[in-house]
Amino acid sequence: MHIKFVIPCLLGLEKLIADEMKELGAENVISENGRVLFEGDEKILARANICSRYAERIQILVGTFDALSFEELFQGTKVLPWEQWIGAYDAFPVKGYSLNSALFSVSDCQSIIKKAVVERLKMKYGISWFEESGPVHQIQFSIMKNKVSLLLDTSGYGLHKRGYRIESNGAPMKETLAASLCNLARLRPYHTLYDPMCGSGTILIEGAMMVNNIAPGVNRNFTAERWEQLDEKIWTEERERARSLALSDSQFVAYGSDIDERSLEIALANAKRAGVDKFITFEKRDIRDFEKKTEKGTVICNPPYGERLLDLKQAEELYKTMGKCFVPERGWAYNIISPGEDFEVFFGRKADKRRKLYNGMIKCQLYMYFK
Repeated sequence: MHIKFVIPCLLGLEKLIADEMKELGAENVISENGRVLFEGDEKILARANICSRYAERIQILVGTFDALSFEELFQGTKVLPWEQWIGAYDAFPVKGYSLNSALFSVSDCQSIIKKAVVERLKMKYGISWFEESGPVHQIQFSIMKNKVSLLLDTSGYGLHKRGYRIESNGAPMKETLAASLCNLARLRPYHTLYDPMCGSGTILIEGAMMVNNIAPGVNRNFTAERWEQLDEKIWTEERERARSLALSDSQFVAYGSDIDERSLEIALANAKRAGVDKFITFEKRDIRDFEKKTEKGTVICNPPYGERLLDLKQAEELYKTMGKCFVPERGWAYNIISPGEDFEVFFGRKADKRRKLYNGMIKCQLYMYFK
């Protein structure tokens, strides 16, 4: 079966996700603003869900068309092959959004799309009532500048939910963004990773999983696993494939510290659940007492700031402290994500490279120092 897919992306991560999909074996990968499109079979569907570190969810692209009226929306939806994916007893709720389009009422669009899918399935299955008691096939629509995209979500819970983070501290970073930071920092198995404000340990855990090639979704379930349209053996085979590719002889080492003891307890518990606690040493330590335990190191951190945990003045003082602690030195790289446009002023040095990213809804910069 040849399938078209879409991955909705946080701005700034499109290329990262596109490159990852190519590495996983996807075909015809195209990176667009805010999303990545690719093609593949059922194996790629399962593989992308199990192995993607940076994607938030994997969606099947059922079809696209232009619609300026509800009649065009209805007819455009009705001609699509919904029976290929939705069985006579399956549940198929509808949700989505509309931006800069003639059809701006989301609730009306939901109703029209639902009605059109029902009419299509009535015709195909010869029944007039759908009890929707089976597995969920979430229909997602996006209408942008009058172009409609209709999708089916295969992931269920967002892919950032790996399953290891039962608890978190006050302002946790999504696992997908933490993994992206590790990629952008070019973290390697022979590197030593430091996060001196580690909170619940997400960056350290994602770094350890990445360099050891531990698939992030190997221990969780996905909505599409319950679909009768997909052979359940595929999921078993892809999990076995992912586990076989994990490194077993890594010398990777990571150090995490924080001033909050409870956060460190949570971080250690999370690392144990993720199976990477043997790579990470946690200790209670103030950033002012940051200590280099190795000759070379890669620092990646998400310091608290005005919009998260500290007021602006406290954040500025923290940046000054970091500038004093993170001394330029051969073999050392520092990667700090922050929304502060004046970060470099308080840190005391211009970044060697900057990268725009979003931490949730907060527009940030990744400030990279490696010279």
